[in-house]
Amino acid sequence: MDLKQMRYFLAVAEERHIGRAAERLHMAQPPLTRQIRALEAQLGTTLFLRTPKGVELTEAGATLLAEVPNLLALAQRAQERTRAAGQGVIGRLDVGLFGSGVLDVIPRLLARFHAQRPEVKIVLHSMTKAEQLEALRERRLSVGFNRLVPPSPDLVVETLLRERMMVALPETHALCAQAAVRVPDLADVPLILYPNLPLPGLAQQVMQAFAAEGTPLRVEQEVEDVLTAIALVAGGFGACITTASGTSLRLPGVAYRPLDCVHLKDIELSCIHRRGDPSPVLAAFLGVVRAQAGDGGGPGA
Repeated sequence: MDLKQMRYFLAVAEERHIGRAAERLHMAQPPLTRQIRALEAQLGTTLFLRTPKGVELTEAGATLLAEVPNLLALAQRAQERTRAAGQGVIGRLDVGLFGSGVLDVIPRLLARFHAQRPEVKIVLHSMTKAEQLEALRERRLSVGFNRLVPPSPDLVVETLLRERMMVALPETHALCAQAAVRVPDLADVPLILYPNLPLPGLAQQVMQAFAAEGTPLRVEQEVEDVLTAIALVAGGFGACITTASGTSLRLPGVAYRPLDCVHLKDIELSCIHRRGDPSPVLAAFLGVVRAQAGDGGGPGA
């Protein structure tokens, strides 16, 4: 029994008359009669009793009538949800995040996307860069956000914004009196570096900048995330070079100053996704990402 037969049966059952049902269906009466007889033959039972005034449902017909509206409604819902999935209106978006990436632009991106497509389920995953790249290749992530992502033929890396570099200092430090901090100013200052991870990241950029300036680097701590780094600054362990988005961590006892360094002016924040991924949900999200990038990224840019 297909959907067309269900609709024919429902029309006849509700009208109790073949002729009126045929008019409702915009078809001739003989083809409708043949369809009903074919359905009865297929089910092996009589669905209607013919009367001088029209037709009446048999017990079998009444049983079928109790089911058909639900079946048609389910079929309609399946069609609508399938169409919505094809348009990226429903579905799931698995997003890879990292430390300071959750502090500024990415939450605003996700909020904008959620407002546009509230039925898409957004699932967030806190991952290192290496974990994100592996999860993207294994299709456990739809999209990731990170910095200094190495080029790869199977992945697309799109720059979302470039963030200005800042220096987090204990608010009692003498360097807080300056409008900006240069790398040579940090020669004797203990530094907290992050992230302490195998793949190149901000810590390596800081090391390279100090080497390029010929300034000795005094490493006090190496940590995995920006929150730990800024918390150590608040505790008086030293200074930390971070991004503009990191300044949203307004911990007591911490002051921020711009870093004045030709070798480390800013750092990119990138969006990563599989090359050629056909997901409509991903395509819709990338549209939001590209619009944000076109706006200049936001406060951290």
